[in-house]
Amino acid sequence: MAVIEEDKVGGVCLNRGCIPSKSLIAGANLYHTMQHAADFGIKLAAPPEVDWPAMKARKDKIVGGLVKGIGQLFKSYGVKQYSGFASLASPKKIHIELSDESEIDIEAKNIIVATGSRPANIPAFPLDGVKVLSSDHLLELEYLPETMLIIGAGVIGCEWAFMLGRLGVKVEMVEMMPRALPMEDEMSSRLIERELKKMKIKLHTDIKVEGLESSPSGQVHAVLGDGVKLEAEQVLVSIGRAFNTADMGLEKAGIKFNKNGSIKVNGQMRSNLKNVYAIGDVAGNSLLAYTAVAEGAVAVDNCLGQSKKMDYLSVPSVIFTQPEVASVGMTEAQAAEKHDVATGSFPMRALGKAHAEGEIAGEVKVIGDKKTDKLLGVHIVGPHATEVIHTPALAIKQGMTVADLGSMVFGHPVISESVMEACHNLHKMSVHLPGQLKK
Repeated sequence: MAVIEEDKVGGVCLNRGCIPSKSLIAGANLYHTMQHAADFGIKLAAPPEVDWPAMKARKDKIVGGLVKGIGQLFKSYGVKQYSGFASLASPKKIHIELSDESEIDIEAKNIIVATGSRPANIPAFPLDGVKVLSSDHLLELEYLPETMLIIGAGVIGCEWAFMLGRLGVKVEMVEMMPRALPMEDEMSSRLIERELKKMKIKLHTDIKVEGLESSPSGQVHAVLGDGVKLEAEQVLVSIGRAFNTADMGLEKAGIKFNKNGSIKVNGQMRSNLKNVYAIGDVAGNSLLAYTAVAEGAVAVDNCLGQSKKMDYLSVPSVIFTQPEVASVGMTEAQAAEKHDVATGSFPMRALGKAHAEGEIAGEVKVIGDKKTDKLLGVHIVGPHATEVIHTPALAIKQGMTVADLGSMVFGHPVISESVMEACHNLHKMSVHLPGQLKK
């Protein structure tokens, strides 16, 4: 078995995505908590200060350690690692341009393409790494700007907005869709927009940025569709990813692509060439690192002669805003297209644990089929949402009903209780909400 990687092992997630960004988010959240230490009865000798270079150094140390760990895992499993750029010479032959400028060819019975994606370079917003930035550039900022304009209020845009806002950067956002986090349930969008407003982060929705202009003062002007100009020291462009498939010989080998440029695969993660598989971002199904891992397991099983298919229904979405956002299954709008739906909800402010942690913003929403009670979707906004969501994910994977999930005995006091209470609320049986129980 061999792995070919042009850059550092670990891909976008480890080097330029999940891990480095969450390391910085953890620092921003700790700073926020320290600013409110008095609320917990803790007196600080001096006001906390942000040391951005130190935060970056910590981030780099974490990433470096994990990258090294992957290399050690490869050795322990006997995986041969090649450092270089790979292309398909034929469906069973890979040509590698090694980092030392030499070239070799290797043959493989089965090939898995996992080349990922990169920030899309939008012609209207040319990235220069100085004033107009991608999320990759943000990770390497030498200093925190006073103001930041974020184009796109999707997952990446919202995560960075909350992190930068907590570190004292004045943030403004523009989203062409009618709401922030447009792929999530409307409840989640509504609550996150409320929290953005609390942080004085102005969000412009349902409008496009037509272009960017430089000003004599060194600021960047964003021209909106209605002619309004927004000004900021720097601009983050977070509106899309491009698939890494160029110059790899895929077309010449006969690989077929989807209209968006991703590799066309079936449920087994197999391309139109029987022995060539594609997983992760480049397969275009779900641009999430943990989905790529699951797809990789499916592809490997099929390479070894099994017949496995990828199941996306129970794959959770986790978003590290403040509060966190997580979901699994259908949104209410999606469920209503096929089912007669019933919903139940429960606010975080009704939980003792939320009050104990000082994090009472948020809500849980449960969606079920009104006739069969089958659990269709769960949406969580609140503390630890990205951890809590996995119990509902298992429930959906196992085809459980809302009553099944609600009948679980949860510990107390825990944030997870909110899921149980939302299930009870769907059946009008939540003891901890007024007026629920019939006399």
